[in-house]
Amino acid sequence: MKVLFTPSGRSQFLAAITYIYRENPTAAVAFRRKAEKVLSRLRKFPQSGRALPEFSDLPFREVIVTPYRFFYRVKGKTVWIVAVWHGAQLPEEPNNT
Repeated sequence: MKVLFTPSGRSQFLAAITYIYRENPTAAVAFRRKAEKVLSRLRKFPQSGRALPEFSDLPFREVIVTPYRFFYRVKGKTVWIVAVWHGAQLPEEPNNT
């Protein structure tokens, strides 16, 4: 399995790192490393994330890297990270773009 970001997912992930970095560069590096570790587990265990509580009827799942939620979808042999939201945000319905 490959783990890839959609353009919008990558943009949101980079925005999160940038936001954290402004306040605490060390915390930004730690967050990125933790996110990479959690996301790399999806290569072997793509169904390990939970279904989205807000959208349980959709084929998306999530993993948490506190305080962010990474929404993803498995398509073929690829795990697509489609969105990254702060846990305090109310998520919109994810899409594949």
